[in-house]
Amino acid sequence: MTQDAFAEAPLPLFEGEPIATGARLPSYLRDHRKRLRARFMDGGAEAMPDYELLELVLFRAIPRQDVKPIARALLDRFGDFNRVISAPIDRLAEVKGIGDAVICELKIIEASAHRLARARVLQRPVVSSWDALLDYCKTAMSHLETEQFRVLYLDRKNVLVADEAQGKGTVDHVPVYPREVVKRALELNASALILVHNHPSGDPTPSEADIAVTKQIEAAANALDLTLHDHLIIGKSDTLSFRAHQLI
Repeated sequence: MTQDAFAEAPLPLFEGEPIATGARLPSYLRDHRKRLRARFMDGGAEAMPDYELLELVLFRAIPRQDVKPIARALLDRFGDFNRVISAPIDRLAEVKGIGDAVICELKIIEASAHRLARARVLQRPVVSSWDALLDYCKTAMSHLETEQFRVLYLDRKNVLVADEAQGKGTVDHVPVYPREVVKRALELNASALILVHNHPSGDPTPSEADIAVTKQIEAAANALDLTLHDHLIIGKSDTLSFRAHQLI
């Protein structure tokens, strides 16, 4: 097998023309991809703007095409790299040039980011990893377009033993059932919990409904000798702590 056996095929001369099997990319595209990869390896993500980092991801899904216009279209639609990879699948599919291969690559990146952030907090004391916990919550929830309510369950040493989504809702509401929250704590043999939900509007200011459901969960937890440590509301760039604002 020759060295070029897995070489990328070139772009067709005219739109709709089939790609020649076994041929190579035009030199300007090969050189562009080589330069971007080298810059990433030398300087990391900080050395690259969002559209170039997105190009690197798209190279894998679209090996024989100039992906810069697609990267630009995605950023124009969603705003930044984080919002692109976390965008809902149906909205990604609306962008011209985006098919299953691209969507799959983007969702792999999103899942990897969530797992890396989650690994830094699971089975670790919350007190010593609070910043990592906030980073995980922001990574998982700050770019969601609908509200999601999660509960972090802790053991007697305040080690995070479970992180579970309790419900997904609309852009400004998510149903939460206090009895189910504390019932699950008992099933996990947890001793404490932290509530987390996001505000897709970007503003983490709690609503009256947020405050009310927090008090209901706190009352249910106290009745079963469980501790509610905090309720975090994740906005686009800020996070609000009920504990810090003396709301619990």
